[in-house]
Amino acid sequence: MSTSVQIETGPWAGWRTWPHDTFESGVGPFYYRRDEAGKVVCRFIAEPRHMNGGGFMHGGCFLTFADYACFAIAEDHTQGPSVTVNLSGDFLSAGQVGDTIEATGEVTRAGGRLIYVRGLITANGKPALSFTSVITRVTRKPAGQ
Repeated sequence: MSTSVQIETGPWAGWRTWPHDTFESGVGPFYYRRDEAGKVVCRFIAEPRHMNGGGFMHGGCFLTFADYACFAIAEDHTQGPSVTVNLSGDFLSAGQVGDTIEATGEVTRAGGRLIYVRGLITANGKPALSFTSVITRVTRKPAGQ
């Protein structure tokens, strides 16, 4: 994952994002920062474009945000390019337009190439999705190989 940048102005001033991840920027954008205790907090505000046909936040949006949160939570452990090898989630409640969607979590194990993460997404403070993930560190092959 590329280097994150800190937002300097506007409502997200002080938060960080990965502007070079075109998929996440298009779906989100999503933001993260460390709280006073050093814990990673990820956040975005649910918009109409994040909803499904029933008017609730689309499950794919929840899972995309969970994947984003895993990399923010594991940032100190990835040490370069990494990819998701497993992502699992349990839906607990719905999100709606205007909700503050927030994720927190922890690295439960990191060693060798694999990093294990678990977390919780809330919608306006109410548990909405619990998730677990496995991330692997990867090496890029030189062009042409």
